[in-house]
Amino acid sequence: MFTEKRRNRLKWACRRGMLELDVLFLPFVEEAFDDLDEHQQETFERLLTCDDPDLFAWFMGHQQCDDPELAAMVAIVLNRVKV
Repeated sequence: MFTEKRRNRLKWACRRGMLELDVLFLPFVEEAFDDLDEHQQETFERLLTCDDPDLFAWFMGHQQCDDPELAAMVAIVLNRVKV
C-alpha cells in the first residue's frame, strides 16, 4: 500500500525534464495508478528511475524496452492515458 508520503514522492518523480513525459506520467498516476496491483505499482515506480531519453524513445515508439516488465508497463501507461 502506498502511503501519502510515498505517493507524493511518486508524483514528484513524474515531473520530468520533457513535457512529452510529464503529460503521460502525472495523469496516469492520478487516474490509473490505484487500479494497478502492488507488483505493477512497484514496476511503475522502477520505470520512473529510468533516464528521460530512454523513456522518451520507449513511449514514442522509437525503441523497444529490453526489460519485459518495463515494456509491459509502457504499454499499460500508453493504453490508459490518451494524449
